[in-house]
Amino acid sequence: MRQDTGATLPDGLGPAIRGTAADIAALLRGATDTGAPVPDSEWTIGEAAAHLAQANELMADLAAGRERPYGDGTPQSLAAANASALAAFAERSAQPLADMIVEQADAFLDALARSAAEGTAEPTLVTPLGPMNRAILASYLLTHMLGHGYDLARALGRPHMIDRERVELCLPFLRAAMPRVADATAIAGFTARYRLSVRGGPAFGVIIADGAVEVTPEPPHRPDCTLLTEPVTFLLIALGRCNPWRAIAVGRVLAWGRKPWLAARFPGLFTAP
Repeated sequence: MRQDTGATLPDGLGPAIRGTAADIAALLRGATDTGAPVPDSEWTIGEAAAHLAQANELMADLAAGRERPYGDGTPQSLAAANASALAAFAERSAQPLADMIVEQADAFLDALARSAAEGTAEPTLVTPLGPMNRAILASYLLTHMLGHGYDLARALGRPHMIDRERVELCLPFLRAAMPRVADATAIAGFTARYRLSVRGGPAFGVIIADGAVEVTPEPPHRPDCTLLTEPVTFLLIALGRCNPWRAIAVGRVLAWGRKPWLAARFPGLFTAP
């Protein structure tokens, strides 16, 4: 039986990665037409699955310490890198892609386990969204799989695999990525102090000033605006899969504070990668 990489990852993150890969593989193995479109996407089911298989392989290589340049972190460069990678990879069949997604998720965790067993110093890993440690890279992998797993579930008319526990395990990556995916035009000249939390989870701070975004592990003193979001909705908004205004309208996002109207500005401050 495989061992979790508990020496390097937060509790539950390794099993969440394995479980999400297995859930996505189960979706794909039930697919009869991988040429069908993915809703709100330019990709077919087969292309989305191929991208996931390639991305898991990329992450496994990064975890093993191999350099894999992949865009410069901007949405445009990542989209171009994705298109180039898909054009060079012909597989679109459900079963082989399902197998590869699981195998590469396992390879990722195995690489982290080897690093932990060797007792080497914590490396700085160069990723498509900047330097990260092992735990944040693992959170990145989980977040990426959940986003595309959600897309595949919609395309196939099946339940998605996102839940509160998995969303909380995505938070380290989402907090690390926020400064890198901030929209420079949207934050220019804007100053605000936000307190963010996922319902049932920890709160953190997002401070915007001088054209920069700072994410703090603790919420700021006297925030201008507090945002409390239902967990699945939080992740879907962060990944550009959910209309934030609709979520606010139906009560999945609550806002209060000295300047509650700043809630309406927050989603537009970032561009989902």
